[in-house]
Amino acid sequence: MTDTALAGASADPASSKRPARTSSRPAAKPHGQWKVDGTAPLNANETWKQEDDGLNVRERIESIYSKEGFDSIPGQDLHGRFRWWGLYTQRKPGIDGGKTATLEPHELEDKYFMLRVRIDGGALTTEQLRVIGQISVDFARDSADLTDRQNIQLHWIRVEDIPEIWTRLEGVGLSTTEACGDVPRVILGSPVAGIAKDEIIDPTPLIAELGERFIGNPLLSNLPRKYKTAITGHPSQDVVHEINDFALVGVRHPELGVGYDLWAGGALSTNPMLGKRLGAFVKPEEAAEVWLGVTSIFRDYGYRRMRTKARLKFLMADWGPEKFRQILEDEYLGYKLADGPAAPKPTSPGDHIGVHEQKDGKFFIGATPLAGRLSGAALVKLADTLEARGSYRLRTTPHQKLVVLDVVKEQVEPLVAELDALGLSARPSVFRRGTIACTGIEYCKLAIVETKVTAATAIAELERRLADLAASGELPHALSLHINGCPNSCARIQTADIGLKGMMLPTPDGDPTPGFQVHLGGGLASNDREEAGLGRTVRGLKVYVEDLPDYVERVVRTFVAQRAEGQTFAEWAHAADEEALQ
Repeated sequence: MTDTALAGASADPASSKRPARTSSRPAAKPHGQWKVDGTAPLNANETWKQEDDGLNVRERIESIYSKEGFDSIPGQDLHGRFRWWGLYTQRKPGIDGGKTATLEPHELEDKYFMLRVRIDGGALTTEQLRVIGQISVDFARDSADLTDRQNIQLHWIRVEDIPEIWTRLEGVGLSTTEACGDVPRVILGSPVAGIAKDEIIDPTPLIAELGERFIGNPLLSNLPRKYKTAITGHPSQDVVHEINDFALVGVRHPELGVGYDLWAGGALSTNPMLGKRLGAFVKPEEAAEVWLGVTSIFRDYGYRRMRTKARLKFLMADWGPEKFRQILEDEYLGYKLADGPAAPKPTSPGDHIGVHEQKDGKFFIGATPLAGRLSGAALVKLADTLEARGSYRLRTTPHQKLVVLDVVKEQVEPLVAELDALGLSARPSVFRRGTIACTGIEYCKLAIVETKVTAATAIAELERRLADLAASGELPHALSLHINGCPNSCARIQTADIGLKGMMLPTPDGDPTPGFQVHLGGGLASNDREEAGLGRTVRGLKVYVEDLPDYVERVVRTFVAQRAEGQTFAEWAHAADEEALQ
């Protein structure tokens, strides 16, 4: 599909008419599918999106709001269109989690913003890293969080400073364009694209093409809701492809050579669904058009009446992968895709932690901060440190980690030590390696509980309490602990060995206190499991925040005592009696 054809697809919603109804039952409410029901908006969000494209708000930010201040911003821009440029208002300090669901957005929000820097494929130069770090120091109170979407988020941003921030970012080839909103969000890419010895195909050119052609393009700037993409050519399947709206996984076709296995319709949140393989092999030269086709299906057929049903996963659940592929081929590509093989089970971890040789004989080093939390000053220092050791490239990862590239052999150990001094461990404990946490109540208006400090505290406690199991070799070699401040699963709680969903829990004195619902035994395709699966929830299994280290220690020790030979934690958690999981 050409870009011109794309424009026509949305301009003619009547091109696919509904069949005549023969049932005497009342007509079902329309889903708001443009190609079925027409483009008339069916809710307030769809109305303001059609009235003025979210991309247009940038001009007002630069010419009006940055000059007249926060109070000059009308609600539809503040709570809607600002997202198209990576901006959310952040939570006002001091509002406890019990009020999250009872207060209006304007009562929860502060006059500051979270700003999300878009980093497609996680690819950064040290120059870009230094600019982000200095922006943090100058404008964001030294805040910087690595996300599990390969972005870097800054906080405490004032609207008055946004034009200068954009100037600095764009001066080094970065942006915040469509980092949030009902648009194609950041494109996840393999952190070792182009450098790994065992890479099947390098997705770097494809990710660049998608960014250049389609990000910030008004033809795709009004989707039903957010749209997430993941592309990898590495056999570790390192981009959590099963939980993205669109994903490509590198494979070798027995006749056609290297290309991609196509997935669509994955997402978590409060109604988790894993993506579906379409059984199609995508040649490298077809990949951009296939992405455009799937994205256009979402735009034209996605459900727009109810925001809670507006993700691609709900359309996939209703259509199924066979119909989805047929619509893609017949209406959007104009040709049939070849059938193709599934990618084999990964043989190595996808977080890339540790020291690994590149295909050019240099090395890359994967290192982890504490649950994604860094500072602007640390980013600046990191850029200086890498350059002093001859490295000028690094990558963020979908696991809140950093991967440093192009390190010569004699610089590896000195750099590992310097990274450790900066709070980035290349040889972390099981718990530090496997823990990720969302933003939490510190900044997020949706959050109910604190996450980052909770994660850091839990890691330190578990390292101390379970040192005996680590020393004896009985501790699992991998164990994921994902901590989320609310039910929306930004930290992917349903796909962790131990996933924690923030909520307010009752206490004996009747005063609710922060805690978590526990999910056990989830995971995505990895070297430890054949395929992705969601975690198990045990009725009544909830843990107060302060009791989290006690609980994790108890369940890990029970697992070590009960596990069968070769059994993973996830396998045990799904098979164990409920009493063992308490």
